[in-house]
Amino acid sequence: IAPLHDELTGVLDGLHLRYEIIYVDDGSRDGSAQRIIALAEAHPETVRVVLLRRNFGQTAAIQAGIDHAHGAIIALMDADLQNDPRDIPMMLEQMEREGYDLVSGWRKNRKDRALSRKLPSRVANRIISIVTGVHLHDYGCTLKAYDSEVAKNVDLYGELHRFIPAVASWMGVNIAEVPVNDRERRFGQSKYGIGRTFKVVLDLLTVSFFLSYGTRPSHIFGGIGIL
Repeated sequence: IAPLHDELTGVLDGLHLRYEIIYVDDGSRDGSAQRIIALAEAHPETVRVVLLRRNFGQTAAIQAGIDHAHGAIIALMDADLQNDPRDIPMMLEQMEREGYDLVSGWRKNRKDRALSRKLPSRVANRIISIVTGVHLHDYGCTLKAYDSEVAKNVDLYGELHRFIPAVASWMGVNIAEVPVNDRERRFGQSKYGIGRTFKVVLDLLTVSFFLSYGTRPSHIFGGIGIL
């Protein structure tokens, strides 16, 4: 947490913009909550803390952070230092210069293991792109920048955090994907395994239904009822 905060403040101070850092603790038991509370007490003008009572999962944690954010732009990232805070200014520049509503990170040179992480991820990204019609190389990268109006109008549950660009596309937003720096994991262990894939597939079906029939549910339910 200490090196993450140092990197974040170094980058954000250099932007010369008003900012807030929201740390979301997803029911951790390793002392992380106490550390981020100490940061908030030391820097009350820039640091805020959201504590979840138990481990609800990454999607719920992301939703909690979005719900508590006040900024016009919301940037999301993981806390394990694999996402590089130095990519944030580049993403903000893309939004300002090109008028994008959402800029999504692409870990082009990913540092994870090839067979257990990279290959399944590529297959999943390809399937998601085909099903949703939103063609991104890397749906799983948490590092993204959003117009707050977009982020706050996407309701998240299950494993839907990876599908935010697809759901946001239904709102008619402009989406860009940019290569970002993916760094070696320095702390902790990944919680993602093959079992998570089944949940992702189920949520993909949900997103596919939402994109196809979200504004006209009677077309499918009415058809089933008539049949």
